[in-house]
Amino acid sequence: MTNHSSSSEKSKKISYVFVFAAIIVGFLVIIGAIFPDRFGEISGSISGWVTTYFGWYYMILVTVIVFFSVFLVFSPIGKLKLGQPDDTPEFNTLSWITMLFSAGMGIGLVFYGAGEPMAHFMSPPTADPGTTEALAESMRSTFLHYGIHAWAIYGIVALALSYSSFRKGEVGLLSKTLRPLFGDLVDGWLGVVVDVLAVFATVIGVAVSLGIGAMQVNGGLNYLFNIPVSLLTQGIIITVVTVLFLISSWSGLSKGIQYLSNLNMILAGLLFVIILVVGPTMLILNVMTTGTGGYLSSLLYNSFDVAPLNAQKTEWLSSWTIYYWGWWMSWSPFVGIFIARVSKGRTIREFIIAVLLVPTVIAIIWFSVFGITGISTGLANNEIFNMAAEVQLFAIFDELPMGTILSMLAILLVSSFFITSADSATFVLGMQTSHGDLTPSGKTKLTWGVALSAIAFTLLAAGGETGLNALQSAAIIAALPFSFVVIAMMVAFYKDANNERKYLGLSITPNKERMKNYKESSLEEYQEELEAYADEDKPRGV
Repeated sequence: MTNHSSSSEKSKKISYVFVFAAIIVGFLVIIGAIFPDRFGEISGSISGWVTTYFGWYYMILVTVIVFFSVFLVFSPIGKLKLGQPDDTPEFNTLSWITMLFSAGMGIGLVFYGAGEPMAHFMSPPTADPGTTEALAESMRSTFLHYGIHAWAIYGIVALALSYSSFRKGEVGLLSKTLRPLFGDLVDGWLGVVVDVLAVFATVIGVAVSLGIGAMQVNGGLNYLFNIPVSLLTQGIIITVVTVLFLISSWSGLSKGIQYLSNLNMILAGLLFVIILVVGPTMLILNVMTTGTGGYLSSLLYNSFDVAPLNAQKTEWLSSWTIYYWGWWMSWSPFVGIFIARVSKGRTIREFIIAVLLVPTVIAIIWFSVFGITGISTGLANNEIFNMAAEVQLFAIFDELPMGTILSMLAILLVSSFFITSADSATFVLGMQTSHGDLTPSGKTKLTWGVALSAIAFTLLAAGGETGLNALQSAAIIAALPFSFVVIAMMVAFYKDANNERKYLGLSITPNKERMKNYKESSLEEYQEELEAYADEDKPRGV
């Protein structure tokens, strides 16, 4: 499929997407700076309304995405490659997996590795707080939130974009994945709306993450070295991190992000091993095993349970599961686009298995080690349960051998994850505002990097945590309209991929003549033949 837009149309598209996204984000930042309390109240109310009236919809949609992903693994569609027959993966498997994981939720694992299981232990979905059943529920719930469901959302966005870009020859924009449904309308205002929404969600999500990350690093430094928690300190942290991630971003994707992602996993592995050894090792291993079984055995039920007759769990779902599904949905443009960029040359089956299972397994192991260590430490020192999430982990380390070393290692790891996420975000935003260019210019990435940090600092100056929570609510709200885009992406992808599956005869055995033609033809020639096949007006037996 050749490029459907002329050069002039490209430049207009870039201008529209950039200008509209900038206006929306700028408006929210200005309002948040002038009226932080009121803005927080309004956005919080809207977010609460979305959670109350669309919670069931989020639960069903995310579960359907999981089922669809699993279906593709066993479908002949899984044999198709995200690229041409002779394409090979750009990154080795280990680096690819670390890049997937670092971009998706690295910083969250560090700060909430102990915090979320501890929160569920004290306020469980259905059990009495602080009981053995509460411990079991805390692990099952944490695994649910960071497991297959989250990565299915990321994966389906990434899959549609990878297929569209590397196999169909489209530019790397989310709007182009909808061409099988809407045709050339994706080159007009429909495409602009989809891409602006993707840019908006990316900017808001990353800006909130940068702001929260700065506060959390500040909290750790305060706990360790009594450095004051202040806007000045947070501004210095943002400035230092901005310089570092811009240097990384300027160096290029294959150098900067790959090296940092590998560093992340080395530091995370070192911290993980130490905690596993100095923590309650046997309890960790036993609870992890039981918790994994509980997670898998209750997966289907918890995927649909909205607890209409259980007030305690209804409130818990609103605060946790439904919130997470909206949050992952709002982050899916950012993470999905980045995953798509680094996954060229993989088969669909290989892609889905890796994206769903590898991060889920790592999350289960990680949360077991840090969660059980945190709960055990909290039971011996009850005041830890009442601490803010940004200092809770450091308080736990303070009770363990080598506590200062562990805390310093954690700060370094968080900073590295911080840089990786921001680095990835500048690439994604540069690509989205450069008509899908897979190698956006350094100047474009520099512009977005400075803008992201400026927005994060503006929010901190405008109202600190209040302003950030307001924008976090806005991200959840943005997930609702974007969820319909995700549905359209699934339908469009299946329509296109299934047509190609039938054309190549992949239901039973491949059509050898067409497979040979596919391997020998140019991309444009193959696409013309495939489109002609799709347009044939004849009955089909499958």
